[in-house]
Amino acid sequence: MTHLFSYGTLRKEQVQLEIFGRLLKGEKDILTGYKLSKVEITDPEVLRKSGQKYHPILTFSGKNEDEAEGMLFEVTEEEILQADDYEVDDYKKVETVFRSGKKGWIYIGK
Repeated sequence: MTHLFSYGTLRKEQVQLEIFGRLLKGEKDILTGYKLSKVEITDPEVLRKSGQKYHPILTFSGKNEDEAEGMLFEVTEEEILQADDYEVDDYKKVETVFRSGKKGWIYIGK
């Protein structure tokens, strides 16, 4: 098992069922040094799954006062690949450490 941090649509039960075929288990956590903004989604399949035209997107700021709250989910390596397919090209996946001290993957702006 590995961890995947969601601050956006991957927290939605409908999206989890569509992508992973199950509801994910996790706990709240915080990521520091990132700013939250929005990106317009044009991929029809992602729009269908999320029901949202604009998705949140994180960009690295390096400032401790910038924080993003989200859920740190337990996922398998296979599920990380399924999440890769869901995230549009505006995102890239990076591994980082969260306030809890746990390590996990996040999708941030390219």
